[in-house]
Amino acid sequence: MRKTARWITTHRKYVVIGWVLLLFAVNVFAQSAGTSYSNNFTLPGSDTQRAADLLQSSFPAQAGDRDTIVYKVSSGTVLDPAVRARMEAMFAKVARLPHVAAVISPYARAAAGKAISANGQIAFATVVFDEKANLLPQGAPERVVKVAKEAAISDPTQPLQVELGGQAIEMTEQAGFGVSTAVGLLAAIVVLLLTFGSLIAMGLPIVTALFGLGTGLGAIALFTHVVDTPNFSSELAAMIGLGVGIDYALFILTRFREAYRTPGPTFGDSRESVIQAVDTAGRAVLFAGLTVVIALLGMMVLGVEFLYGVAISASIGVLLVMLASLTLLPALLTIAGAKVARPSRRARRRQAREQVAQADAPARTQATDEQALAAGETPHAGAAWLRWSAFVQRRPLTIAICATAFMLLIAAPAIALRLGSSDASNDPANQTTHRAYELLAQGFGEGFNGPLLIVAKVPNPRRQAAEQGVDLIVPPNGGKASVEKLRAAIAATPGVVSVAPAKFNPTNEVATITVYPKSSPQAYATTRLVSQLRGHVVPPLEAGGAMTVYVGGVTAGAIDFAAVLDHKLPLFVGVVVLLSALLLLIVFRSLVIPLQAAIMNLLSISAALGVIVLIFQWGWFGSIFGVQQGPIESFIPVMLFAIVFGLSMDYEVFLISRMHERWTHTREHSRSVAEGLALTGRVVTAAAAIMVCVFLSFMLGENRVIKEFGLSLAAAVLLDAFVVRCLLLPAVLHLVGERTWWLPPWLERALPRMNIEGTVLPADAERDKRSREGATPPSPGAGAHPRPGVATEGAEG
Repeated sequence: MRKTARWITTHRKYVVIGWVLLLFAVNVFAQSAGTSYSNNFTLPGSDTQRAADLLQSSFPAQAGDRDTIVYKVSSGTVLDPAVRARMEAMFAKVARLPHVAAVISPYARAAAGKAISANGQIAFATVVFDEKANLLPQGAPERVVKVAKEAAISDPTQPLQVELGGQAIEMTEQAGFGVSTAVGLLAAIVVLLLTFGSLIAMGLPIVTALFGLGTGLGAIALFTHVVDTPNFSSELAAMIGLGVGIDYALFILTRFREAYRTPGPTFGDSRESVIQAVDTAGRAVLFAGLTVVIALLGMMVLGVEFLYGVAISASIGVLLVMLASLTLLPALLTIAGAKVARPSRRARRRQAREQVAQADAPARTQATDEQALAAGETPHAGAAWLRWSAFVQRRPLTIAICATAFMLLIAAPAIALRLGSSDASNDPANQTTHRAYELLAQGFGEGFNGPLLIVAKVPNPRRQAAEQGVDLIVPPNGGKASVEKLRAAIAATPGVVSVAPAKFNPTNEVATITVYPKSSPQAYATTRLVSQLRGHVVPPLEAGGAMTVYVGGVTAGAIDFAAVLDHKLPLFVGVVVLLSALLLLIVFRSLVIPLQAAIMNLLSISAALGVIVLIFQWGWFGSIFGVQQGPIESFIPVMLFAIVFGLSMDYEVFLISRMHERWTHTREHSRSVAEGLALTGRVVTAAAAIMVCVFLSFMLGENRVIKEFGLSLAAAVLLDAFVVRCLLLPAVLHLVGERTWWLPPWLERALPRMNIEGTVLPADAERDKRSREGATPPSPGAGAHPRPGVATEGAEG
């Protein structure tokens, strides 16, 4: 790292110019190529996927996405000649649009009375596309929306409300996240100003994060042409990248200011201070950033293609803001130099007062936190944190029990977690998909917003006999009779409101039946209905090879998706936890630290799940946050675990690395815990405050998924930083004592070595300086040699 830092500081202007060109080039290419987002819920082996595959091969006319055009008249009925002529003309125009396979009009004979409400004021037509929603080009549903909306305004004398719903239509309702990002940035600026009291010191983390994030978003836009990427991926990447980008820059900047002010080789030398900051905090940033990326990419082990694009997009965002913090920020710090390290006005006024009060010891007022600790004194900035650590040290058992109980109380609602997919009722009220949902529910019932698609494959005895060279007399409509029997059995199932007539492919071997449940798509009753059909209604009719039946459609697909993730989540959790624990074991050479980190990170994640269950699933305080009651999106726990586990590791690494650094030099455990917290408590809580503000700002958007992410991440970071890291972690370490740093000798020898504490530590520099001056070491432990296996000096990088 030192060699890299020296090269960056030497070629600082080229590094800055390189980042400017990279940002410009990536975004120019992204702008010219456009984006190709797609919500691909491919689930190999599921009933839904088998139904889709069968339709694609044997009944392609029914294989595409099905969306609805819902309309309502304010007076009269939809059967009035003028209304009917107007709507039929619009249906015919939509049917001629590219990628539209058919439009099923409510006035058609097969749909007569089925697609018109009882009062005659609401009706709906079904638009059948030739591809699934995730495979359709963006312009296809947009043209349908435009043509349908024109019918509403074509005759001002006859008021007509026209709305559209369905997965393809959802693609046209992409909400931007500019306001959320701006609010998050503003909040970060306020926190940084309060932390540093300097506009320049505040601006550098913001600029660094924006360069990394801007490049990352451009790269993600290009990436959408390579892998199926959900439409919320950029927003999620922006949320995570902005938070971690500012935090990573903040950690390096803080270490730079500390090195610049510490008497020794780096005192007053911008370049050497930058090199030391990159060599110490930069190592921790690199380790923490790679841990986040590993946790995100760990979602690939789930084997769910829908999550591949999400995981890689978020990883791209984190990776680029991390690289910006490790390259662009050091270059800018070398250029800005003393202006960044200059104390704030408040600090300068405090120093002036101390110089007047202590005229006999002027040097002491210039001591930094690190220097004061090395001399056995209390640092100014860390005094409050030393007092806090002393408070925890006096009552570690009580604090550990209370903090754990508090976290478990918040996590308790997570036991009732119900995964699913929120329907259009949770869309913003100003979107046409939400209004279409309301009209359908008003005219026909909520179940009409999420019909099930039954796909039946009927054996053709005549074809089988012909292939075998045997003449066989087959009763007419034998296959259709079996399908009709299936249709009657489904219609008699509790929870089913209506069953449409079966539709057969040209060879009469594949039939589709549209089933309308009584309950909404996101309701638990609909999940039970799907299980009832698959487990009890369909199997008796399949007996003897009469036919093969699959329960599919968008609603059933969402249920299958939740089941798959619920089944694979333990494997994912185990892989990420074990890999992260192994990394911590190698870095800190301790058995306690990895175990403690795994348990406490899981505690933070569980508490975050409890918070979103309370608000999004149970509906508590829903009006405050602008959300409605519904299930938690199926992929939220997986994504939340990957992201929060990585972010929690950030704070774990920054805190434990300073504690371990102090332990290496003092060999006094309690003092190491106290001093490590004193040196990092302020910057960690400031970083957490920035993340919380950034994540909460995304609650201002309209996308329910992003709101769930924003609130869950904000809750997790808040609880992790202020309860777990400031209370539970020091309390547990005080209880464990020196055993925290114990490792069996045989394991010590077997493990590879990884140094994230830097080549030259501040205490080393101070010790060497005192040795050159012939001074006595400030404390018995300050000059102790590092224990075997922990590299603190030696070769660069």
